Amino acid sequence: MTHFLDIHKTDPAALRDMINSAHAMKTARRGLPKGTTDAEQPLAGRMIALIFEKPSTRTRVSFDVGARQMGGQTMILSGKEMQLGHGESIADTARVLSRYVDLIMLRTFEEATLHEMAEHATVPVINGLTDASHPCQIMADIVTYEEHRGPIAGRKFVWSGDGNNVCSSWLHAAGQFGFDLTFTGPETLDPDPRAVEFARAKGSKVEITRDPLEAAKGADAIVTDTWVSMHDPESARERRHNQLRPYQVNEEMMARGNPDALFMHCLPAHRNEEATNAVMDGPQSVIFDESENRLHAQKAILRWCLGV
Repeated sequence: MTHFLDIHKTDPAALRDMINSAHAMKTARRGLPKGTTDAEQPLAGRMIALIFEKPSTRTRVSFDVGARQMGGQTMILSGKEMQLGHGESIADTARVLSRYVDLIMLRTFEEATLHEMAEHATVPVINGLTDASHPCQIMADIVTYEEHRGPIAGRKFVWSGDGNNVCSSWLHAAGQFGFDLTFTGPETLDPDPRAVEFARAKGSKVEITRDPLEAAKGADAIVTDTWVSMHDPESARERRHNQLRPYQVNEEMMARGNPDALFMHCLPAHRNEEATNAVMDGPQSVIFDESENRLHAQKAILRWCLGV
């Protein structure tokens, strides 16, 4: 079964094929009205289940629109509607859904939920996000970087802030695509050591520094994410803000990178917190290109999973 569960669990050649496919499909759509279907209809007759235990804007819309552009149909299910793992076991839900649909995309909390779904499904499963990783986002980010600056191999990326699930997927991608990553943030929020070790074992240079201005030197891209998750308790917010305030991406930090360094953020953002408005809306920012490219990258992932 061809699942897309994580970047570090997918063959690098397959990852590169998906990136190239995303570029090609985006190019083919240039100038077309947004409601126009693709010339190719590889998902014609296919039904895609999109399951959201966590709320979403970009993931929901991009998968829904992408499937429709390729001739497929979607069924959007919320965690409340399904009570995933409560009213029925995840394993049984996977078996039942596999009788109805051709592919399952799951956006959930626990990584174990995703793995159990994939273990028992007889159709491909895509990781739309877990608390441990966000591979679809980083595939879109690689599409974005390469359309602006060319091959990502050998580049220096800087992650500033919380070593969260998105950061883990960036580290997985560093190992699989051959670029380096410097993490700068408080020690209490360091990235998953397993993700760090994976990238290093693949030959990527991974550094951890507490000085954000030092980290940014020579960067080809500076990346951040929101400081607080939508599900963090209120009591955690002030503590996190106090820890992360020195790691805000601002004009001074961007100036330490290479002159053509890009600023990236997966959105949604809390403006003037993790990054200043001047950076987010500035000439180096590609944040809305990243959002658009979720559509094209995920279309490529859908096609790869279904072998079409």
